Amino acid sequence: MKPSKSKRLLPEKMPEMSLRNRIAVYYTIATTLLIALIFSGILFMVDRAVSTHYDGELMYEVAETISDLKIKDKYFNDLAHAAKFDDDEVNYKEKKIKQENVDIDLEFIQLVDSQGRVAKKSENLSSKALIFKPDNSNIIYFNGMVEGSMLRHVQVPLVNPDGVTKGYLIVAHSLANALTFLRDLEIIFLFSFPVIIPALFIVTRFIAGKSIQPIDDIMTTAEKISKTNLNQRIPLPHHQDELHRLSATINALLDRLQDAFQREQQFTADASHELNTPLAVVKGTLEVMISKPRAIEHYEARVKFCLLELNRMSKIIDKLLMLALYEGNKISPNIEPIILPQLIGDVVTRMESTALENNISITVSGSKNERVAADPAMLEMMLENILLNAIKYSPGSSLITIVLERKEDDITCSIQDQGIGIPEKNILKIFDRFYRVDESRNSKNGGVGVGLSLVKKLADLQQITVTVQSRPNIGTKFILTFLSA
Repeated sequence: MKPSKSKRLLPEKMPEMSLRNRIAVYYTIATTLLIALIFSGILFMVDRAVSTHYDGELMYEVAETISDLKIKDKYFNDLAHAAKFDDDEVNYKEKKIKQENVDIDLEFIQLVDSQGRVAKKSENLSSKALIFKPDNSNIIYFNGMVEGSMLRHVQVPLVNPDGVTKGYLIVAHSLANALTFLRDLEIIFLFSFPVIIPALFIVTRFIAGKSIQPIDDIMTTAEKISKTNLNQRIPLPHHQDELHRLSATINALLDRLQDAFQREQQFTADASHELNTPLAVVKGTLEVMISKPRAIEHYEARVKFCLLELNRMSKIIDKLLMLALYEGNKISPNIEPIILPQLIGDVVTRMESTALENNISITVSGSKNERVAADPAMLEMMLENILLNAIKYSPGSSLITIVLERKEDDITCSIQDQGIGIPEKNILKIFDRFYRVDESRNSKNGGVGVGLSLVKKLADLQQITVTVQSRPNIGTKFILTFLSA
């Protein structure tokens, strides 16, 4: 089936830019906007400076002209005298240029009456007239075109001693030079952009490449690390910066992965061994049983033995399943008030046969009516694992004591054995998953290193605090701290 025309017309997805190019593009855009803002600010300030300069010159001419007008008071009373300013009347030093174009190097002066009629003007204006803005009683500055030339104007009202405005003095100066300068400056700025922007992008891309080179090195090293060489680490940069922190974080992650991977491998081997051993024993026993006819008592003994091995396998599998549920967050406690001494009594009753097989006694003392908030099934599993651990590592004819105590708002349950104890350096590790203090002893006692790990995880789910005190060859004490119900 051929693809439809609409699908063929769809634009292909554009390839994503590399980090180096993205940094260069973003930096170039930001810098371009900043340069444009700076250029605009420069043009604005130059324009203001030029205007201020011309305004100062214009006011200087205004002051001189008004001074002359005050000397010749007739101009304040009658503005209808000569048609032009000349050199003799106002001592104004200017060349008498009679041409159509306005002289851009000189100021131009014009005197108008209150009605706006030109009463007098400088000779360089010839037939031209400056712009007049009526109905303004204050000094004003403005730009205006006078026959094709842009002039800067200042308009000053002429007020006689009686407070009557008799007319206006208008002085102007050509802005041709200033406009040419500003236009040239704009052209320089505009033409410099096509040169600055590509150069800025190239330089920024080069700098970005140098900056992210350590990241490329980290990626290259990380890509080479697999489960076969988890011991390899990323070299730490010399500078204590973000890249150093990133490398250290990745190395710490690799440490945890390597540790978890090694422990998983160890657990797989241990679990395989522990499950294969009873299977092999059961298989061998059954093969011997069917090899030839035997007495009924022999069959009963062998079947009971096989059942014990199968029960052992079942317990191992149950613990592994419980740990898997915990790790997958698929288990939640059913908290309810529990009479703790009663629950402990039930657990001890179930464990007595195992203890007696090893000639070990279990005693319970303390308060008889304490209530705690916990999940009954989880708490029973915790106590069974702790007691089973105590029985495994206690010598024959020894004692396991369980003591209940109330300490303010807390209730504690301590389980003390007289076993081989745990070295101090290993106490913090005994709750780690698959951790075993002594491989040979665990092998002989049938442990796989999941019981105490399960105890800690179930305790955390129920907000029960578990602490351990131990001394080698003296014994170990597990202390469970509950909140009263």
